[in-house]
Amino acid sequence: DIPYVGCGVLASSTGMDKVAMKNLFVANDLAVGKFSWFLRRNWEENRQSILDKLETELKFPMFVKPANLGSSVGISKAKNLSQLEQAIDLAIKYDRKIIVEANINAREFEISVLGNDCPIASLPGEVIPGAEFYDYNDKYIDNKTQFEIPAKLSQELIEEMQQLAIKAFQAIDGSGLARVDFFLDRDTNKLLLNEINTMPGFTSISMYPKLWEASGLSYSNLIDR
Repeated sequence: DIPYVGCGVLASSTGMDKVAMKNLFVANDLAVGKFSWFLRRNWEENRQSILDKLETELKFPMFVKPANLGSSVGISKAKNLSQLEQAIDLAIKYDRKIIVEANINAREFEISVLGNDCPIASLPGEVIPGAEFYDYNDKYIDNKTQFEIPAKLSQELIEEMQQLAIKAFQAIDGSGLARVDFFLDRDTNKLLLNEINTMPGFTSISMYPKLWEASGLSYSNLIDR
């Protein structure tokens, strides 16, 4: 019975599990990139069939992730079969469930969502990684990543992204706050949902409050909300 800020148990759980999250997005007609998943036990019992399946379904390069971690811990980009095997061996040290995602030639964007049953969405910001992808070192150590807030996009794309962010928030039954991450496919100009973060960073330099500040809601007023 202790009050707390943010999403409830259901949204927090599905927001943490990348497989459950993507399945909810798909069930709500939200576009996501191609992915596959399996359990540690499957890998230990028949790794060759999993490697064959992934190579057939997703093609190289691909991203291997523990299903239930954040901050890019345990994530690898695999460009060939040998790297894929090493990436899975690393990921299973962190989780019993592994998700593997197809590589997307895309720009990355983030949007902040605020509210309960009638949520609102901020302007989007673009993440420009300093490394090959936005990994742990790039996030917390090297400080080479750049952010464009607000992102330079057409009004049509901004509005579409905001609507999709709210729909993603509602798909997991979110409440309070969340940050929704998108890919904009460079080849098709199509928006794809990457993931939702149900407890995003909230320091004065974090993306969540910075996006609201760019949208006209100051840090102190955001905390009051």
